[in-house]
Amino acid sequence: MKEFSSLYKAIDETTKTNSKLAAMQAYFQTACHDDAAWAIFFLSGERFKRLINTRVLREWAMQSSQTSSWLFEESYSWVGDLAETVFLLVPSRATTTEGGLAFWVKERIEPLRTVAPDRVHDELMTCWQSIGPSERFLFLKLVTGGLRVGVSKRLVIRAIANAFQLPTELVAHRLTGTWLPTGESFRALISNQIESQLPSQPYPFCLANPIDVESHGIGEANDFLAEWKWDGIRSQLIKRGDQLYVWTRGEERVEDRYPDICQIARQLPDGTVLDGEILAWRNDKPLPFTDLQKRLGRKTVSPKLMRDIPVVFMAYDLLEYRGRDIRSEPLSLRRKWLAEVLNQAEIRLSEPVAIPEQSDAPNWEQLARLRETSRSHGAEGLMLKKWDSPYQVGRVRGAWWKWKIEPLTIDAVLVYAQKGHGKRSSLFTDYTFALWDRDGLVPFAKAYSGLSDSEIREVDAIIKANVKEKFGPVRGVAPILVMELAFENIQLSSRHKSGFAVRFPRILRWRKDKLARDANSLDDLRVLVQAHGMPSQS
Repeated sequence: MKEFSSLYKAIDETTKTNSKLAAMQAYFQTACHDDAAWAIFFLSGERFKRLINTRVLREWAMQSSQTSSWLFEESYSWVGDLAETVFLLVPSRATTTEGGLAFWVKERIEPLRTVAPDRVHDELMTCWQSIGPSERFLFLKLVTGGLRVGVSKRLVIRAIANAFQLPTELVAHRLTGTWLPTGESFRALISNQIESQLPSQPYPFCLANPIDVESHGIGEANDFLAEWKWDGIRSQLIKRGDQLYVWTRGEERVEDRYPDICQIARQLPDGTVLDGEILAWRNDKPLPFTDLQKRLGRKTVSPKLMRDIPVVFMAYDLLEYRGRDIRSEPLSLRRKWLAEVLNQAEIRLSEPVAIPEQSDAPNWEQLARLRETSRSHGAEGLMLKKWDSPYQVGRVRGAWWKWKIEPLTIDAVLVYAQKGHGKRSSLFTDYTFALWDRDGLVPFAKAYSGLSDSEIREVDAIIKANVKEKFGPVRGVAPILVMELAFENIQLSSRHKSGFAVRFPRILRWRKDKLARDANSLDDLRVLVQAHGMPSQS
């Protein structure tokens, strides 16, 4: 536990990628295999769902620190993070921590999930008096499910590959799918032996980069496959050993959510792996992403739900052909074989498994005009993939690009604010925005990103000086700050007070030149729906 706490501290105290990489590499080379396996689990962004009710944790903290409820709430409001508030208030006699990360996870932290309510206080105190000062904060973050580490999974993969002189592609593949945080799994991960592949194991996904230069700066237009960029659930469909598996990019198996796709996909030949996107689909156009979420959230999908929200697996790529990994082959050949596989299975383009439409535009001017029609097709823009590119691991520049259309924008008034987490736990960084409806402001979207660090500090000072109301950690703010918000799409929604739902809202810029009365209205949103919106959601 002490070693992982030191690693967490080393990562948290630097913004340099090479320093983070070196710290992880050194840790994996020296940690026992059980501890290293759990470290991968947490560093990769996995975490426990909250093991203890926050009310119980607050009660324990107030009782242990002899702090009144009002003083605890004021402290929490100032600090902005529950784990850090408890860490600062509750005293401990322990000076050192016995046991590694795996011991603490299996013997102390996970068992809290099943402790009887009347025993939680005692169990928490037993843990607290057994853990040293540098590990207490980490312990609370693990217990509350609030641990966030400033590294990407790809960087974790690089650290493991460097530590044990393995190809990064091999490590990435072994960590994809069902990987359990055990010493045995870690030993298999770093093994030099080339093992046979598990039938259900997917491949690491290849990701695209946004175009940040003029499109013609990346090559000739006819060097690329151009197809619509859809907003769905990126997935791999696997047929091996006469069994079918569907994995999302979030490494979750979802065959049970999409039996209509699986019914058709069973016709695929053995040894086939398709990369694509699951979309809610009707009349040759995608339905809103919120409709697709209704399918994703169900363990059992009724015939009625399948009729109401039909889906399609839009197959972009073929990764395995007749049992052979073909990711190193050029895209042109992979797409040719993809068409052959679907033809062999007698799968028609109108069925729940299909190949997306591709553009034959010969130059950038025509592609640019096509891109401008994206919203009329329910798309976010274009995907551009070099015909000669292999299927790579992660986000590698130069081969795949996403050329998204400009976002929709509107000026809105900040009306509520809440403090952030981690390094921003003392600053108001989570904002709710409203638009005018007759003479009042109606909240319609939340946004958490888009301001610079200096702007966040400036906005934080204004919020603190203009708080009107308190709702737990949320503050009602006088309507004086106007921001231009950007979002990908908009639709009517009966589930939102404003009557609208927007996709991926974020702050584009702070409109210091505008007063609250100059912000947009809900009528302006209605105009955007008529011009660019998706169908309404229930």
